[in-house]
Amino acid sequence: MKITKAEDIIPDAMSKSDGTNKNSKISSFLEIIRFGIKQIRYPRANFPEYDPELHGSLVEFEVPAGFIEVERYWVNEPYSFICILERGNIHRYHLVEPMLTPYEKDILERVYDDLQDILSLGGVNSGKDKESVLMENALMLFNRYHASLELSSTYRILYYLKRNFLGHDRINSLMLDPHIEDISCDGIEIPVFMYHTKYRNIKTNISFAEEELNSLVIKLCQKSGKHISISEPMVDATLPDGSRLQATLGKEITTRGSSFTIRKFRGDPITPIDLINYNTCSIEMMAYFWLAIENGDCAIFAGGTASGKTSMLNAVSLFIPPLSKVVSIEDTRELTLHHDNWIAGVTRKPLNVNSAGEVSMYDLLRSALRQRPEYILVGEIRGEEALTLFQAISTGHATYSTMHAGDVQTVVNRLDSPPLNVPHVMLQSLDVLSIQVQTIVGDKRVRRTQSLVEFTGIDSKTGYIRINELYRWDPVKDTFIRAGDSYTLNKVMVSKGWSKDKLNEELDRRARILKYLSDNNMRDYVRISQVVQAYDANPEDVLNALENDNLEEILERIV
Repeated sequence: MKITKAEDIIPDAMSKSDGTNKNSKISSFLEIIRFGIKQIRYPRANFPEYDPELHGSLVEFEVPAGFIEVERYWVNEPYSFICILERGNIHRYHLVEPMLTPYEKDILERVYDDLQDILSLGGVNSGKDKESVLMENALMLFNRYHASLELSSTYRILYYLKRNFLGHDRINSLMLDPHIEDISCDGIEIPVFMYHTKYRNIKTNISFAEEELNSLVIKLCQKSGKHISISEPMVDATLPDGSRLQATLGKEITTRGSSFTIRKFRGDPITPIDLINYNTCSIEMMAYFWLAIENGDCAIFAGGTASGKTSMLNAVSLFIPPLSKVVSIEDTRELTLHHDNWIAGVTRKPLNVNSAGEVSMYDLLRSALRQRPEYILVGEIRGEEALTLFQAISTGHATYSTMHAGDVQTVVNRLDSPPLNVPHVMLQSLDVLSIQVQTIVGDKRVRRTQSLVEFTGIDSKTGYIRINELYRWDPVKDTFIRAGDSYTLNKVMVSKGWSKDKLNEELDRRARILKYLSDNNMRDYVRISQVVQAYDANPEDVLNALENDNLEEILERIV
């Protein structure tokens, strides 16, 4: 069947072009399309919803010879699913999407090209959502082409249109997979690699030709509001969903071709209850953080790459008292708090080669100190902002941050050496240091709090920082050992006029609340924040709710 060309669908009465000027003809064509869109709409309300029993399956897949299927799960039902294959004890990540016939591909290409013209003329400026506008215009073009399509074919074509216009092209399903933490494309015709929460580093069945890869990199940067070009071939950006993007264009700085790495953002952030359930730390350790942060003690979370530093920082930040003023400072937005009185600051790259318009971590931190914050969260300290950060700690601001270091001594060495240059005497103002590690327990890669220590001052004889190890992880039993009494909580006890029994009672209360939340799978960050707020306002009511198993009712009444 011959597919009607876009030029052929223009009504004769509307044709104004004499054919002598190509640009004039194109302009006239676009104006006619614009008029046609206003006058003719495919009634989407009459377009039937997909029913697999009536319309059949949209995707088909057979396990390749020599492979064993380990697992299969949907990421965008009924259009795409993931099949985990195994051969020779090596896992493969196989994305399965609808297969198109040559006829369907021809229609898809034609509709895709014409939709770019239509949407660029203002088709998305209506009050409807983008998907509705896209669907209506695509169905209108199907009608005008008089294309003979079964419903299943229409669904498959619409899937690819929505994927390419509204999503992230061929990696869109990877972005939808909740088990993926990182997506990495290393170059032309090289399989995309990912970090899977269950199968760790795994190779996919996706690779890109040079032109396609360059186009995708440019598109990802544009979605992030950034520009990438041969003159500026490196970009660090944040995608609309909050995921972190690092991209390079061309072969000048990456000889295997354009590349990108996406660190996926969790819309539902990790909470203290998640860390307890993962055994990243114990209930007693979380109760300690709750009491310490509530009373304004400062902490740094250190560790290697992907050791869970930022996750720990975000989780314990939920213990900040609900009405306190909080300022966060990050390179790319990762922290998610449920606080109304919160200023979320993000750095900005230079606007030109002269570094004009740059806003650094140091600039944001200096600005934050003028905003009278009670709590300051810094995504990572790595430069001159470290000295300002410790000055803020010394002047009474409760400050929390992360840094790359594998143990306590490395943290101290990095802090008092260039480029951080924090004077040794100022280090004693830090209260708590938590060392995070990524390790193997059994056959699983896990994250653990290796050590939790307190800074207790400077030894007058040696000049070294005195530390008090409070908890340490036992890798043999995969448990946490209490190593000593808390110097930090003793300061809290003295400042509040508590007895030792009162301090232990407060720790026990918080541990009971955390255990209740863990046992009842109440783990979302909004709920945790509400519990902290309710306990801050009426602790006795919250404890009574635990006894009567009606915490939800108390939260609705108090919060």
